[in-house]
Amino acid sequence: MTPTIKILLVDDHPLVRDGLRARLEAVPQFRVVAEAGGAAEALEQAALHDIDLVLMDINMRGGNGIEATARFKQAFPTIAVLILSMHDKLEYVSQAIQAGARGYVLKDAPGKDIVVAIETVMSGGIYYSAALARQLAKPLSQESQLTSREHEVLRHIANGESNKQIARALDLSVRTVETHRLNIKRKLGIEGQAELIRFAVQHAQFARDGG
Repeated sequence: MTPTIKILLVDDHPLVRDGLRARLEAVPQFRVVAEAGGAAEALEQAALHDIDLVLMDINMRGGNGIEATARFKQAFPTIAVLILSMHDKLEYVSQAIQAGARGYVLKDAPGKDIVVAIETVMSGGIYYSAALARQLAKPLSQESQLTSREHEVLRHIANGESNKQIARALDLSVRTVETHRLNIKRKLGIEGQAELIRFAVQHAQFARDGG
């Protein structure tokens, strides 16, 4: 029997929440157990209910969804956060990843995308709408220069992990992880942190899709 995935909807538009609830509860293993119209209310609901995943909008009254995601990951580290937004700018995607989101789905994506996204995230993966994947795509020829260890570091960067978290996961020193980051940026001709995260996300997307 497939375990039930318990979901918290966070959006400041009741009609949007109603539509999402109807769509999600058409899937037998999904159950919307709570709703919230903003970040503070969402945190309160998470404390009251047994939540597996939060479906989070970005633009809301009383704080944006990216800030709320960071607060969620600090207060409830085991709860997965999936961003559902109308914004398709890559800077939002990068900020969401850094905040701890496990995926980013566009509101104008096909209805089946949100189902696939939730299933992917709850199985331990990351998910990005196809339109975002196309934006993130860039030539991968430089990627062949990376070592297997640098590919591992990239994968963890795509998950939004800090140097300390990556070091713990790979049994390395923080200084060694920092060196790997520098080498990756040097080999790929990348200068800023945001560009490195963008490449890491794109790398993870292509790895998941099989190239």
